[in-house]
Amino acid sequence: MAAPGVLTVGHSTRTFEELLALLRERDVTTLVDVRRFPGSRRHPQFNAPRLARALEEAGLAYIHEPDLGGRREPRADSPNTAWRLASFRGYADHMATAAFRDALERVHESAARERPAVMCAEAVPWRCHRQLIADALVARGTPVTHILGPGQVRVHELNPSARVSADGLVVYPVATAARLC
Repeated sequence: MAAPGVLTVGHSTRTFEELLALLRERDVTTLVDVRRFPGSRRHPQFNAPRLARALEEAGLAYIHEPDLGGRREPRADSPNTAWRLASFRGYADHMATAAFRDALERVHESAARERPAVMCAEAVPWRCHRQLIADALVARGTPVTHILGPGQVRVHELNPSARVSADGLVVYPVATAARLC
């Protein structure tokens, strides 16, 4: 089995077979769907019921974790001012909630007994909230690797603007010269 940790992947415009090949290439045993609303009109093969069935037929488990899903509104008093885009700032605010932390703990614990991959729609992690999930996992000591394509991966490094509190909460205050996207 591959080294412990969590992988991330985006389904993007891939076929189910292409996604499955990427997961098998990295010995993934469980796909953790972190889309808040797990459906796609353009790519119906990634609608939750259909995807879960296809993964089960291929011998992989499917878990939907809506509490890790994106599309969150930023708080008016958000401490995550390093993020210019409201979508990322809102997600960073959501990371302070008990719901997020409980769902993250389930993913963290699963890495000890299986090979999970966190999946969303966006192909590249730097345009997706998976990068923030990865920061939260890395802050806990869980290695994260992003699957970019066949034979292509990138090991996640904690965002330079991230600050980790003693209790493991990740925040993104404006602390660097350049703001994030």
